[in-house]
Amino acid sequence: MVLEDANLDENTTNALDKEEAKAWGTRFEVEGREYAASLFWQPLQNRDDPYTEVIEASESVLEGADLFALKPGKAPQFGLCISFQGYAKKMPAAAVTVATALSDRTSFLAVFKVSNGWWYVCARNDMILVDGDMLFLNEEDAKEQFMSMLAVPDWGRKIAPVEWGLEETEPISLISLLSKGSESYLQKVHALRGAKLFGLVAVIGILSVWLVSTLINSVFLAPPPKPIIAPVPVRKIETTPPPPEPKPWESIDDPQAVMLNCFKATQDVVGIVTPGWKINGITCTPTGLVTSWSREVGRLTWIDKALTDSGITFTSKSISPNGTDMIVSVPIEDIKKVNSPPEKNEVDLINTINDLFQAIQMPISMSNETWTSPKKTVFKSVKFSFSSNHDPLQWIDLLTKFSGLKITTIKYDINNNNWYYEGAIYVL
Repeated sequence: MVLEDANLDENTTNALDKEEAKAWGTRFEVEGREYAASLFWQPLQNRDDPYTEVIEASESVLEGADLFALKPGKAPQFGLCISFQGYAKKMPAAAVTVATALSDRTSFLAVFKVSNGWWYVCARNDMILVDGDMLFLNEEDAKEQFMSMLAVPDWGRKIAPVEWGLEETEPISLISLLSKGSESYLQKVHALRGAKLFGLVAVIGILSVWLVSTLINSVFLAPPPKPIIAPVPVRKIETTPPPPEPKPWESIDDPQAVMLNCFKATQDVVGIVTPGWKINGITCTPTGLVTSWSREVGRLTWIDKALTDSGITFTSKSISPNGTDMIVSVPIEDIKKVNSPPEKNEVDLINTINDLFQAIQMPISMSNETWTSPKKTVFKSVKFSFSSNHDPLQWIDLLTKFSGLKITTIKYDINNNNWYYEGAIYVL
């Protein structure tokens, strides 16, 4: 689809959602101590060996993640983050401390006014939601997120700033919660632990014994030197040069496949209609789709039968303790990796995208991103997000014309028939 063929008439474009991406932070300070926020939380399957799952997620779910924290409890989780965004090793994860302080309730919804913004945190069935740990820099963004989740029933605790004047909430001191809960500190994703560390110590010990033995033999027990009969030629050992550093754009989830698979998976779950149950928002990433249904007047057996009869394979299904919410995750088809090198520099790319979206009278939010590799190479990209009433099939041709594109998130609001797109484009 070229720009002139986008088929977006004037009435349609005027109805497009003009909400821009929300600004967020990564740390806040309480009584002189810094806490980490806005981590990307995932369920932990193997309590005995969490590091394998963490490493796999850092390479596929959140590309470039190099720090993580663990949340204990009935539903263990791990949260990922990227150090260059402002995180540091041994920084406590605020969401874990608050979640353990409120462990007497399986679900809670809260916003706290902190030093540099409004921290939003929520957990459902003892699990911090994927977007349930966000430090908003704008109060309206935090309040909008809080109010949208407040409509979901059966929160064990609802906490909000007293100045918001919400009757259903209670103003609890964040300081008191941080003093009660257990702490979990950020640690490196790739670090020597357990058997690997023991093995390294053992190897060093063996080498030390060998070195001491060699010195004793060579100094004290060596035979008298023999006369040199002929010089021994020195052999030249040819060394293989190290392989070139892989570029992040050499292994990108095929953006066209991401958009197609997310659209297909969204159609599948939207097609599940159950009397007395209402489907909520849908979020899709290259790793899968997550959505939920809320009970209005129906029965639990109805929604369970509808999911079973749908023919869809679900990665997981969870029901709230009172049986009023059904949360599911759906796998999407395997997405191949593609090599998509950047073609434009940062300024040219931003100007090109702005010109395209101005031509169709559509707002788009963009920001600069950098990522430093383990070899200290800095890679740059332009992060973007926008909302539209048009589904992914109508955006594929326009977006995939940019080399270096990766699609990270697609959301769908069935009530407003609104799609939200988020991704990034690597630049020279």
